Amino acid sequence: MDNNSQPSHDEGRVRSCFFSAVGLFTGDMRLCREWVKRQVLVIQLTDWIFRGVAQVMFVNNPLSGVLITCSLFLQNPWWALNGLLGTLISTVSAMLLGQNREAISAGLHGYNGTLVGMLMAVFSAKESWYWWLLLPNMFMSMLCPVVSSALSSVASKWDLPIFTLPFNILVCLHIAATGANHPFFPEVDIKPNHLHDSIQSLNISQLFLSVPVGVGQVYGCDSPWTGGLILLALLLSSPTICFHAMLGSAAGILSGLALAAPHKDIFSGLWGYNSALSCIAIGGVFYVLTWQTHLLAVICALFCAFMTAATSNLMSMLALPACTWPFCLSTLIFLLISSEIQDICRLPLSVVSYPEENRRYRRQLKALEKAQHCQQSSSQKEAQQRENSGPNVHLVVEMGCSE
Repeated sequence: MDNNSQPSHDEGRVRSCFFSAVGLFTGDMRLCREWVKRQVLVIQLTDWIFRGVAQVMFVNNPLSGVLITCSLFLQNPWWALNGLLGTLISTVSAMLLGQNREAISAGLHGYNGTLVGMLMAVFSAKESWYWWLLLPNMFMSMLCPVVSSALSSVASKWDLPIFTLPFNILVCLHIAATGANHPFFPEVDIKPNHLHDSIQSLNISQLFLSVPVGVGQVYGCDSPWTGGLILLALLLSSPTICFHAMLGSAAGILSGLALAAPHKDIFSGLWGYNSALSCIAIGGVFYVLTWQTHLLAVICALFCAFMTAATSNLMSMLALPACTWPFCLSTLIFLLISSEIQDICRLPLSVVSYPEENRRYRRQLKALEKAQHCQQSSSQKEAQQRENSGPNVHLVVEMGCSE
């Protein structure tokens, strides 16, 4: 009997060791973060930069950041270089401004710089390796923590995140200040698109590829390989985030088809990226994941797609891109809703983590509340029993003492 139980015991130990090893690289890699705190500044800065790159997708994992960075270099090395420079400058600026060190180490002062650097290169009408572009890139990235701090002081009154609002403000500021005819930093000419395609001309294979492309367009990339690697990076950190990214991108594509959008825009992922971000944010990051919040995330993704169409049409009249304005506006609206349903639970920003950890936190909180409730109930019962028994209790105590 002992011999038979020995293999199962060994299998349990092997399985436990395997899951422990996997846990080192998934989630937010907390052990790695604690180790990095004891290292020199260069190693810390490297960790913060890769976390910042991943935080664009609400992922606090440096290994995911490395995979996403590789995908960006696969798309365009010049764009990737600008993105990394933006992340570095934004992070260092936050340190010099004395921003919260925990927020810096989590990459929360780097992701807006990533997007600023990437999208300034994407919208530039100059060819790749136009080195003068690094100057406005560095300046705008340096302003990211300034704008972030200013917006946070307002949003903190409602305990709301600022998302990518600093990126939207700074990139639109740069494009509006330069324009398509600027002699040094010309931008691509953004015009209103009034074309509509029929459903008969739809390419089904390209439609399926539009899902990862929509995820890649969060970084301004239109390659399905880039989007696939980004999804792999999300899967490494959180399967829930990966699933909601694909679901949100698909919801945006379906909305684009319903609104008879040009198929070129759908296939290039322009209808998917805002909805993907909205679906991730509502589907487990800022709300604890339940079937109610999952449904809410899908509704938010569909609403965000309509917001994308409206915002794109309005901003194109000013020769400005929609950026992630639709995502910010849609998600903030859904975070401000009030509900008496206990399963629609928005988490305080101080405890927000990846979805699986958020669910764990909620279970522990419920268990603690239940234990406190039971303790209060038992103490009330004891007090009531004492009141009912009254003098008899004192008599028993006196008899016990005399014995």
